[in-house]
Amino acid sequence: MGLWDSYQMRIRRKRRVLRALRKSRELRCMQDNTHRIRPGDILLATTVRNEQIRLPYFLQYYRSLGVNHFLFVDNDSTDGVQGYLSDMPDVSVWHTRGSYKRATYGVDWINYLLRRYAHGHWSLVVDPDEFFIYPFCDTRPIRALTDWLDTSQIRSFAAMLLDMYPKGRIDEVPYQAGQDPLEIAHWFDGGNYTIKRNNRYGNLWIQGGPRARVFFADKPKLAPALNKIPLVKWHRKYAFVSSTHMLLPRGLNQVYETNGGEKASGILLHTKFLDTFGEKAAEEIKRRQHYGRSVEYTAYANSLKDRPELWCKWSEKYINWRQLEIMGLMSKGNWA
Repeated sequence: MGLWDSYQMRIRRKRRVLRALRKSRELRCMQDNTHRIRPGDILLATTVRNEQIRLPYFLQYYRSLGVNHFLFVDNDSTDGVQGYLSDMPDVSVWHTRGSYKRATYGVDWINYLLRRYAHGHWSLVVDPDEFFIYPFCDTRPIRALTDWLDTSQIRSFAAMLLDMYPKGRIDEVPYQAGQDPLEIAHWFDGGNYTIKRNNRYGNLWIQGGPRARVFFADKPKLAPALNKIPLVKWHRKYAFVSSTHMLLPRGLNQVYETNGGEKASGILLHTKFLDTFGEKAAEEIKRRQHYGRSVEYTAYANSLKDRPELWCKWSEKYINWRQLEIMGLMSKGNWA
């Protein structure tokens, strides 16, 4: 990258930070436990809207991994999210009626909270339907991973989004609050992925899986991106640009080897496809708050009319992280 390109990236990053500060005016703190955050704590930030049914297991899962504090942005939920989260000492909550779309799909709000509370902390940014797994996650807490990353002087950690789905119709088995969603949606596509390099930001761009295969079969280039960088040793000068697909400074996106080796990476098990999905898709079409006038949710709704099954004869049943490493979907790199 030349000097002019580097200068443009610095300006773009500073604008992102300023935008986050401006958008912070839309946030109203409803529950502030940030005084409980201690040096070295691992934080998790997320934006939610009408996801109360998912939160019991979501919180249980990430607490068991070793997350110390949760930063929630509630985008005007109507299902009792704030009441459910009240009185939890490891949770802080902000409410906003602001436009999710005009906040760069929630990124501006998250950038602000990370800038204010996460400087110097390892921080996870995930959605309520995403479950982070990493090498040895069955025997080692997330602090073991972040300690190794610190020792290796690595500031960001990649995880491919892996769409999980049930065998049979999506709406066939009802999901219950507190239930592990993988009890229902435990199948995934083992292949069917494309990958290319984004020359502007230096990150990898991954597409494919059941969403490309079923919902975007005629227009695979419009299928959602599956590349994410959800775990970062945050600095107040950093900023996410598009969801957790890419960050600035640009070097944080180089989470892969270019000389033939492998860097350690993880997976985000994406449990969107439960029986709650149809109602969620219909709501998001009406709101039109997602990328490209909610083109993704429009594709979902159009296909859901035919009650499609995402499972096919090539589907793989999820076992554990070692299975995904053997399949080449994640890697332990040189972490032993």
